Amino acid sequence: MTVRKQPPPPSNGASFICKRIALLFLALSAICAAHGSGAWHAATDEELKSIIPARAPVEKERIETELRTASGIVNRHGKYIAGVVLITAGYSADGKYSHFFTTQVPVKLGALSLRPGEYVFGSSHSNDALDVKFYEAQSGKFLGDVEATRQSRIGKIESFHIACMGDHGLVEIGRFGFPYHITQP
Repeated sequence: MTVRKQPPPPSNGASFICKRIALLFLALSAICAAHGSGAWHAATDEELKSIIPARAPVEKERIETELRTASGIVNRHGKYIAGVVLITAGYSADGKYSHFFTTQVPVKLGALSLRPGEYVFGSSHSNDALDVKFYEAQSGKFLGDVEATRQSRIGKIESFHIACMGDHGLVEIGRFGFPYHITQP
């Protein structure tokens, strides 16, 4: 009968170092989760239903929204950025606005800075891009425009999507998109 030798148990010094490394790893993971991209996540269907109005206030009208096209992001404090396609047929906004956009945090879309509030936008083709014009939803006041460039990606193309990558990302309108950056949490 052969007896195998068992390796000796780690000395107190090695065990102490292993425990310290494990604690350090856990602490770093918690810090990354608190300050990293985990602060924002894609809005769930339930969150979108509570954020997106069935009829968006646009100038003097209340225009129906297409909830199945809604997209947004939410942070751990319940603040959000979201948008949806408007059903503008039969309204005076037809041809001028196509989307409703709402934010509870300051956001920079391309070179355009928006404060928390409700907005509408419409777009037109120019070369191989979209010229996206933003307006205040209540007043219809023109705020500025953003160039949405053609995105070369493989996968599902949605009529509207807000891609979340922490405090920045991409607002996509079909095959076109423009960057956004949250300027304050």
